[in-house]
Amino acid sequence: MATTTWIPRRLPTPTPVFESLWYLAAERQRIFRARLRSGGEPPTEDAVLRTFKFTNAYRASDRTSQFLIRHVIYDRKRSWRDTFTRILLFKLFNRIETWEVVRDSVGEVTAGTFDVDAIGAILGHELRGGRKIYSAAYIMPSAQAFGRQRKHENHLRLLSAMLDGHVDTKIEAATSMHEAFDILVRYPSIGPFLGYQLATDLNYSSDLHFQEDEFVVPGPGALDGLAKCFSDPGDLSPADVVRWTMETQEQQFRERGIAFEDLWNRPLQLIDCQNLFCEVDKYARAVHPEFAGRSGRTRIKQRFRPRREPLTAWYPPKWGINERAAEWLVAGPAVPAIGQLELDHSYDQFGRLRSTL
Repeated sequence: MATTTWIPRRLPTPTPVFESLWYLAAERQRIFRARLRSGGEPPTEDAVLRTFKFTNAYRASDRTSQFLIRHVIYDRKRSWRDTFTRILLFKLFNRIETWEVVRDSVGEVTAGTFDVDAIGAILGHELRGGRKIYSAAYIMPSAQAFGRQRKHENHLRLLSAMLDGHVDTKIEAATSMHEAFDILVRYPSIGPFLGYQLATDLNYSSDLHFQEDEFVVPGPGALDGLAKCFSDPGDLSPADVVRWTMETQEQQFRERGIAFEDLWNRPLQLIDCQNLFCEVDKYARAVHPEFAGRSGRTRIKQRFRPRREPLTAWYPPKWGINERAAEWLVAGPAVPAIGQLELDHSYDQFGRLRSTL
């Protein structure tokens, strides 16, 4: 991991919400590991985490990302153009059930079988039946530049335009993740945040080898979290603060006495820290309501609902952690029990530090 010289610059001034960010990262990762071993509901005393839906500390561990990696990208060997098509089609809707409906209707999804009208009709049928086709994870702009009345039809035409423009070839030839990002954001409705998310998903493929710590684009939720975590950002931009958070993570956990169980020797990346700021924004609505943030939102909308299917932990093979994860699952060290993560500090049932900051 590259490091930045921060000393000459005025660093951010943290609030108690920044303390909760590190607690949240460790507790969500502990819950993830515990559920991998045992299944079932989250084993936590935290009332907020038991009640509401939060992503994992690592983006790639979330259910949707796990499905993308295992069943969209790595279920079999394909050409890069086919893999590009599959990733973009999946991520434009970002909903497993939508992918399954399309796959079950058209069969193997490739660049050759991608048919705007056929898939548009399939998804239109789903909508008429009252079924959702988009994830609620983040808002997808409607891509009205493509001239269709229905949002999904515009997004299918967006992907078609990208294939016609050989975006897959251009991204494969890119020398950096930022160059790939610049190619994506030239297209209608792909703004900086969505472009960064799509570049990250494409980089899960074995066909690309961009450096993950190259840059970060904080989204609206992360910007809210940053505003709650720091009373003064110092001399750093929002992206700089996310990078500083990533680069100082070992020190931050150590200073708080938190034993963080990482992703089998993989530290938190920029994309993970960006997500954590978004998640701590939601968490603070219940735990630190005195911090209003930028949006002023006070409710957490999505409640936690246990799923029947077991969790998985399988990642892009180029990361080199799948064997370690499998060994841990079979015979690894025991997951710390509730209350053993915090070595020096004491938290209440909502994750708030009992000690005075």
